[in-house]
Amino acid sequence: MKKILFATVFLVFLNTHAQEKKAQNDTIKKEKITNLDEVKIENRKKYIKVDSDKTTVLVKDNGMLNSGSSLEAVKKLPGVITSPTGSITLNGKGVKIYVDGAPSSLSGTDLQNYLNSLPANAIEKVELIYNPGASYDANSSGSIINIVTSSKRMKGINASFNINYNFNKYQKPSPQILLNGKTKNLSWQTMLGYNYIDSEQRGSNGQTFTNYFGGTGTLNQENFTVSTNRNLYFRVGTNYKLTKKSNLLFNYNGNYANDRNVFEASTLGTSIDYKNNGTTKNKNSNHELSLQFKTKLDTLGKTLDITAFSNLYDKKPITLSNAFDNVSNTSSFNNGINDFKLNNYYLKYDFAIPFEKMKFSINTGGKFNVLNVNNLGNYYTTSPTKTIDFDYKENNLAFYAEARKKIKKFSFTIGLRYENFDVTRKTNTSTTDIKFKNNNLFPNISAIYEINDNINISASYSKKIEQPSYNNLDPNNGNNFDQYNTSQGNLFLNPTFFDNYDFKISAFQFVQLGINYTASRDNNLFVFSAKPDELLSNQTFQQFEKFNTFSAYASFPIPLDYFFKGKDEFQKRMNDMDKMNYIFLNINYIKSEIKGYEFPYKNKAIWNYALQSQIILPLGIKNAITYYILPPGNWQIYKVTKSIQQFDISFNKDFMNKKLKVGLHCFDVFNSNQINAIISGQNLETSFKQKQDSRTFRISLTYNFGNLKLANENTKIETEKVKSGGGIIK
Repeated sequence: MKKILFATVFLVFLNTHAQEKKAQNDTIKKEKITNLDEVKIENRKKYIKVDSDKTTVLVKDNGMLNSGSSLEAVKKLPGVITSPTGSITLNGKGVKIYVDGAPSSLSGTDLQNYLNSLPANAIEKVELIYNPGASYDANSSGSIINIVTSSKRMKGINASFNINYNFNKYQKPSPQILLNGKTKNLSWQTMLGYNYIDSEQRGSNGQTFTNYFGGTGTLNQENFTVSTNRNLYFRVGTNYKLTKKSNLLFNYNGNYANDRNVFEASTLGTSIDYKNNGTTKNKNSNHELSLQFKTKLDTLGKTLDITAFSNLYDKKPITLSNAFDNVSNTSSFNNGINDFKLNNYYLKYDFAIPFEKMKFSINTGGKFNVLNVNNLGNYYTTSPTKTIDFDYKENNLAFYAEARKKIKKFSFTIGLRYENFDVTRKTNTSTTDIKFKNNNLFPNISAIYEINDNINISASYSKKIEQPSYNNLDPNNGNNFDQYNTSQGNLFLNPTFFDNYDFKISAFQFVQLGINYTASRDNNLFVFSAKPDELLSNQTFQQFEKFNTFSAYASFPIPLDYFFKGKDEFQKRMNDMDKMNYIFLNINYIKSEIKGYEFPYKNKAIWNYALQSQIILPLGIKNAITYYILPPGNWQIYKVTKSIQQFDISFNKDFMNKKLKVGLHCFDVFNSNQINAIISGQNLETSFKQKQDSRTFRISLTYNFGNLKLANENTKIETEKVKSGGGIIK
């Protein structure tokens, strides 16, 4: 540990020296650098940039992150932890996923499938936003992961061809072609690709029913699923310069998928030997359209953005000819078929008014959003067909105002967001509709103190609300169900309210040390429960009145070049992370407290350790390694009984003046990533294990056509205002 701290301090010292020398040459450039974040990341430090309000990770040129799916890349980011239930968290807090600044309308497995279908090499960078301010939707638990796709257009016509070939039990290619260019006032980009992915998952549940006719009952369940996901995606973006001060941007993202799940399940218990085999097939289509008008109102920097956005998602079952055949008490062919539709529309505006001489700015805006969801499910096991029709409608009207002021070394941000929610949930299984109407104000405040140009201290507070997602509400069962298992949403869940407190020290855009505390009311957690005298496990969501989480985290680099190359060579490389040997370490500590819930086991905090390294080998080969481990402990109401860990390794090399890139990768080298956990619910104790075929070998090839040295024009569309509540004005 002493060596690590020494290396970190030494890196900080050398960066301080370099910054001071640069400042002596030109003190005026400071403001320009602040406004050109992408240039700053690209030229001064590859891959990771730590600010007081967010961490930015470049994906495009990172060989470890850019070869798989967006979901794979996100799970490897510093501070990101996947829970035992599969949800993604950031430094212990739940997150909202944004794509190109737009909050995703999807949730649950639909969202995971979408991120799996979006290739990581389409991503420019990912922003980890820890405590977003009033300019963001209040409908978030407190953190945001914003996936920013490639959006630079080059003069002329340029192209990039990429193919990934996966080797495991199933060997499938995933090709992709990217075209972009600029002609006069029009710049454009088109991406076309195809994914074909097969995967397996094994699971087992050991269940003890604690209130079964005055005694206990037991069931041991095993399941095995083979999933096939095939999808064709097409993405196009254009930017047309109407005038010198106005732009019109259009984006369309289309995804067409054909998915299949084949599963085998068995249940053993006293006088029970039950088998449940089935196949489900779905055709999915997802369409996202956005149109944005951006204009500068004057030479003082006033801007107006108006955005119209729509998301149309459709999941239709492919009916099997023998869907409801071969049903008996001991063996059944199970088909649960769901016809799912989601339509999301919104219109928003953002108005920015800077007062540069006063070091003060005001941002304001508004949004109206309509979300409609319908899911029609038909089920058959050993009883006649059952139909569940679920409808969800949400209207959301919001306005916000946010002010920022810099006073000497202090920067202050204060904001207020008004949110009006009108939600209706209805189903044919209930005689009455469930309605929720709410008007709330959501404040945020933050302060940053700059100790010097390289080190700052920040503190922030924000209040948020999280509407239960359709995935948590929908009473339709999951695909794998039978007479001993059900899985359904809870129609009666209330919204969750969060109070988020954050304190952090950031240094030299690499180092951060922070703590956060989240107090929530009416939090929704996934539980297993059973009714008295029944051998039937029900998986659903339950409301917990008060749920508090404390987390601490630290991220810092270990400069290997200083130890192995010497001080002089280290100083030469330190401003170009692309040529450095380093290890980037991230440590998390998370402890939850649930009032009204008695843990049947000791409430032990969770630790998570993750590292990413880059080693420059002979012949210009880059070796990247990632490793993370989550030792046993309590995650919310789940007790992790065995360590969750994964080790990945990658080799990458550029050829032909960086036009050809070749990568060899192995993920989960030791095939050790699996989940073992225990959960105690009402009348039921469950021990579960899940193991995916996570060990995969991959070859990736990318070839770039055209003159890559031409000037770039960034035409990223901002469908949601991507600005931090704690940003610094200089």
